[in-house]
Amino acid sequence: MAEKIKAFCSWSGGKESALSLYMAQQSGFEVTNLLTMANEEGTHSHSHGFDSSVLKAQSEALRVPLMQRRASWQTYEEEFMEAVSVIRDEGVGAGIFGDIDLIEHRQWVERVCSVLGVTPILPLWLKDREQLLRQFIKIGFKAIVIATDSRFIGEEWLGREITTAFIEDLKALTDVDLCGEKGEYHTFVYDGPIFQKPVEFKTAGIVLHESHWFLGLECPETSGSEIVEGGRPVE
Repeated sequence: MAEKIKAFCSWSGGKESALSLYMAQQSGFEVTNLLTMANEEGTHSHSHGFDSSVLKAQSEALRVPLMQRRASWQTYEEEFMEAVSVIRDEGVGAGIFGDIDLIEHRQWVERVCSVLGVTPILPLWLKDREQLLRQFIKIGFKAIVIATDSRFIGEEWLGREITTAFIEDLKALTDVDLCGEKGEYHTFVYDGPIFQKPVEFKTAGIVLHESHWFLGLECPETSGSEIVEGGRPVE
């Protein structure tokens, strides 16, 4: 039997990163690391604004180590490449990304991976949006909406489970991407086939920042996992 290729997963904590991780595992990749880019203070993720404790709880439930790298938007690429270099030097040869059809981001992924000698894996690329959502539900993933862009959908969508009814309600709206690829909404995945146990969490209030609504999440402290930042454990 051929040895599995080790891969890291570019991890947002949302549905696309979870589904892409699952599909990569089904294709024979061994996922050894989650990689998340955080703000300069290391408190929240750039992609979905998750508190680091939430990402740590997901990592612990997945039994996959989390590397978090701090960066401003100006230093994002530099810090991302440095983090991938650390992972690559541990024998990881591929990176998993949850992009669907944003060509500019795919080009960026392919460029930085080429420089680093890492193979980019995009399991969701050009897949039908509705089919992806229905597959996500069918194989047992559980997720809720934790952020919305009020220019597209409102506060009332916060906390909604990703279900077939959710899909039908989204389809009834105009100018809304079913997977939220224009930033219409973001999700938090708390259970599914890649998890060893569900993520324990509770909601913690709603905040409006500029034109975006956010649902706060709180996860209990975990002892079975640690965040590694740039190759070093975070105190």
